[in-house]
Amino acid sequence: MNKPSARDQIAQPGRRSAIKTALAGAAVAAFPFISTPSRAANKRIVVRDDGGIYTKAYGAVFYRPFTEKTGIEVVGVQANAEPTAQIKSMVETGSYTWDMAKISQPAILLLTGGGKEYLERHGLEADPMVAKIPPEYMSLYGVGTNIYTTVLAYRTDAFKGRKAPASWADMWNVKDFPGRRGLRKYPFDTLEEALMADGVPTSQVYPCNLDRGFASLDKIAKHVDVWWTTGAQVEQMLGSGEVAMVSTWVSRAQSAIANGAPVGIVWNQNIWGCDNWSILKGTPNADACREFIKFASDPKRQAALTEYFPAGVTQPEAFNFIKPEIAKNCPTYPANIKSGLHIDAKYWQANQSVALERFNRWILS
Repeated sequence: MNKPSARDQIAQPGRRSAIKTALAGAAVAAFPFISTPSRAANKRIVVRDDGGIYTKAYGAVFYRPFTEKTGIEVVGVQANAEPTAQIKSMVETGSYTWDMAKISQPAILLLTGGGKEYLERHGLEADPMVAKIPPEYMSLYGVGTNIYTTVLAYRTDAFKGRKAPASWADMWNVKDFPGRRGLRKYPFDTLEEALMADGVPTSQVYPCNLDRGFASLDKIAKHVDVWWTTGAQVEQMLGSGEVAMVSTWVSRAQSAIANGAPVGIVWNQNIWGCDNWSILKGTPNADACREFIKFASDPKRQAALTEYFPAGVTQPEAFNFIKPEIAKNCPTYPANIKSGLHIDAKYWQANQSVALERFNRWILS
């Protein structure tokens, strides 16, 4: 999945850290910001982002240019993946440490679907720039800014001279594709992979047939050498060659490649979700946030992110300004997104508890 997420964030902190460790030396110190209750509207907005390479890239491509154009300072701060509890607390107390946040579609559902809205309706659907973003990357409370995805990654040296895996079915096919394997120790993504490995088309994965999914997992369980729990663990395994193939957030595979590991990425049947710019309900700086979102939705600006990492740009026109050799590694490259599976956030919101309880019983059996 370019996050690592995340639904991931609904039940497990630490979703896809999305290239945080890619390109050594790229990490940027977070900017501290002390809020005061009922902070008055000012010429500064504070944005929760993913830190690391994201803060560096956003600072160069979005934050500083926006300040130069408008005089409104933008401060990027890193927080735990999908900080829904923090956002609820800020809105309920009226003490805004942040004005807006980069969060996933599942997080948006959690913050707007429980009878109280913790996010502002952005109202930007008619803006000429925002209107170019495809509807699947949009909601009333979020404007899509980056696509993250889970993929099958493999060591190219492990398959030198023989056919490399090209689907989840190949991952499950231990006879024709031998080698050490790794799967995520969590039902999200893993159940979708199991269903597709069993022949379910991407268009029919949801609602997930849990019986069929766990039956498929039964077939591969004894051949899984590593049940991983963190993105850093996957990156280390790909770098060392501990596994020949592994399910992973694409950012981790790309980071391993950037660090010199012989890794191939299978975009076929990737499992993708959308990160969004979302405005906290009641912030006095909501209008400034809207101006920033319009600014950051410019196709040329999104394209400029690829100077830092293969961004999952949400503006189709951005590919007019991205080098072809980089574009093919972006999650939203037409061929990649076409062969992928869009995470059904509503399904997982409704079924996460049942699936997680069953998976935990299964993994211990």
